[in-house]
Amino acid sequence: MLDALFYPKTVAVIGASRSPGKVGYAILSNLVSSGFEGTIIPVNPQVDEILGLPCYKDVREARQKIDLAIIVVPPSVVMPALESVAAADVQAVAVITAGFKEVGESGAALEREMASFCQKHRIRLLGPNCLGLINTENKMNASFAAQMPQAGAISVLSQSGALCTAILDWAEGRGAGLAKLISIGNKADIAETDLLQALAKDEQTNVITAYLESIDDGPSFIRIAEEVSRHKPVVVLKAGTTAAGGKAASSHTGSLAGADIAYGAAFKRAGVVRAEDFESLFDCATALAMQPLPKGNRVAVITNAGGPGIMAADAVEKKDMKLDALTTEIADAMAEKLPAAASVGNPIDVLGDADPARYAMALEKTLSDPRVDAVVVILTPQAMSDPDATADAIIAAAQGDKPVLACFMGGSQVMSARAKFVAANIPDYSSPERAVAALKAMVDYQAWLSRPPRVVARFPVNRHRVERVLARQARAKRAAVGEVEAKEILRAYDFNVPPGQLARNGEDAIAVAERIGYPVAMKVVSPDILHKSDYGGVKLNLAKASDVLDAYDLMMLRIKRKMPEVKMRGVLIEKMGAPGREVILGMHRDPQFGPMLMFGLGGIFVEVMKDVSFYLAPLTHEEALQMLENTRSYALLQGARGEAGVDLNVIAAALQRISQLVTDFPQIEEMDINPFIVGEVGRPPVVADARMILSGV
Repeated sequence: MLDALFYPKTVAVIGASRSPGKVGYAILSNLVSSGFEGTIIPVNPQVDEILGLPCYKDVREARQKIDLAIIVVPPSVVMPALESVAAADVQAVAVITAGFKEVGESGAALEREMASFCQKHRIRLLGPNCLGLINTENKMNASFAAQMPQAGAISVLSQSGALCTAILDWAEGRGAGLAKLISIGNKADIAETDLLQALAKDEQTNVITAYLESIDDGPSFIRIAEEVSRHKPVVVLKAGTTAAGGKAASSHTGSLAGADIAYGAAFKRAGVVRAEDFESLFDCATALAMQPLPKGNRVAVITNAGGPGIMAADAVEKKDMKLDALTTEIADAMAEKLPAAASVGNPIDVLGDADPARYAMALEKTLSDPRVDAVVVILTPQAMSDPDATADAIIAAAQGDKPVLACFMGGSQVMSARAKFVAANIPDYSSPERAVAALKAMVDYQAWLSRPPRVVARFPVNRHRVERVLARQARAKRAAVGEVEAKEILRAYDFNVPPGQLARNGEDAIAVAERIGYPVAMKVVSPDILHKSDYGGVKLNLAKASDVLDAYDLMMLRIKRKMPEVKMRGVLIEKMGAPGREVILGMHRDPQFGPMLMFGLGGIFVEVMKDVSFYLAPLTHEEALQMLENTRSYALLQGARGEAGVDLNVIAAALQRISQLVTDFPQIEEMDINPFIVGEVGRPPVVADARMILSGV
């Protein structure tokens, strides 16, 4: 619990100052002017009084219980300040001071010393290098921000102090309230997971928003965020995700998986609403805080102008929501009360001369329609419009359990109307696209809440067989697992691998082909060659012995010319299977969040279009099917332009088996099954090629 941080009865400011413009003055002044309901103790050895409060030379001189100490002293004297705090039995500290790990190794060492000291003395530490914190419930502004927000239901945690001040200015400009605002700085102790847990239990907080640049413990974040999201929405703006890992990836999956992909997969798994930018952070948060969640994705749009209605309709479709027609009964009843030129289609155009009563009637009837889950109400100020009165009418009509989002477009003419919406807990947006994006966040969050319980299947497998293969790799110090060994591992997890065998020379190749039957495929096997086709190391549909021998001789000749020093184990001869749809299944182990599974179509779809989807292991059957649905080429899998669809369930099962494999064996760093050939329902899928990369070898 962080009660000493959020609800202290006594706050000491160590480094309090008499000089306006100093951080120590700003924090003390903010505590006084915000009306903090507890006791404030300034600490400064040079003065006896600040802002009418008695000042102490040391926190221990106050001789009373202190819950929270705000430390605003130079880095070199932070540790002595902490020693006095520990001696005074203070439970929590916020170190505002900068100059720690953000400035280099010397600062990082001092930060580690500080964190270790606080842990030893059971002191919870916020910061260092932070703005401080605000709690509107007890009127505590323990920060050096200039503004104190009014009370509200949204809490904010931010890794950027500067963004905290921008958030406070946004709240003041919109007339919006906040519950708590916490600048977490360098996160030497208190991190995002601690604050998520604390805010989940905070009765004042209905929605948690966060600006994060890093997440220290990926698995813990997923576990905690998933638990918190079951009770209240978590909206996160994650910055700094464009740089991929420093190590070059050897697999398709590894090359396509980056930091941003990993965070997206983690947020999706945990039910976190991801904001794409600063505007959407609070667009989503206000909608989630102010309105009930929609029961589905069917949206109705009410507008007094055709253009904005079309913009909204486009946005709804782009966000994969529905703009269904109203029921005949509702449409007819509405048409009777609207002018003949009005439209009762969806969007519902009440015309430019719509008065407040017309808007109210249209909204009431639309909300009563069983085909409507949510409504976006748009107004553009015409000469005949009365935005304030229309806002009042909409507020009165927006009753019940369906969300209503307003979009009053314009500036000065609609400003006071927009303020009315905020006061009435109806979110208002400056454009249809922003309103629809916020509504989409609500729809997705409700869908996550309504998902079936996660059941991760466990398949009967032969783990000992995999252990033997991996042990051979370790003894040979080979990190790259070639096709032969990779397929042996996959057979142990019940993947369908074509019959085949390693051949050492041309005669062996013919013997294997004769035994398994023509036509066959021939693929080079070498620890030096990972991408076989780049070296002419793949030959398909060899129909007779002479084809096999010719292919072998030509393959060896070309490879030796390109790589004279290549180490060759031979060739893999496999039975050719029936043609089908080629897909790629893969895994990349993210250093922060663990194994991420990948799915996509093969060929140009993965090479050029990069049409792939990712999900974190362990994986349920429903989540595996979602991976398929999340690709642009999903329609091809279902069957398009007269082509038969493929068996989606066998792909989902294969992804689950990979999930189990890489969870069982964390040393598998990357893997591709490419191509994985699938056909119609009833036809077994085939692993045509596979490779893996191991860590620690």
